[in-house]
Amino acid sequence: ALDKHVQDAGTDVVNAKDGKGSATLSMAYAGAKFGNAVLNGLAGNETTECAYVARDADEDAQLPYMASKVTFGPHGVKQALPLGSLNSYEQTRLAECLTQLKDEIEAGVAYANSTSLA
Repeated sequence: ALDKHVQDAGTDVVNAKDGKGSATLSMAYAGAKFGNAVLNGLAGNETTECAYVARDADEDAQLPYMASKVTFGPHGVKQALPLGSLNSYEQTRLAECLTQLKDEIEAGVAYANSTSLA
């Protein structure tokens, strides 16, 4: 049940507001929290927050990019932390999403390599 709520979080917020609002404030809060973590890190106060980052090749990651806890420091991302131990349900859900994530990452990288933003 929690998976469904996470996947449909924006819709759940709109439904809870009876159609009179959106999840914009929640997204703004998440963006502010992330920005604060990055800025604190750059100011020398190491801060850990979740982020979607490139994984180190030497960590034997299943995907080149993954969301996880990240420690920000004076030079940006100091360390992308491992996912940690997962229970059997979490391991199953991760395995289920790896193929789709891999395809989406490949499509995004292909787009970035073929598109000039200048």
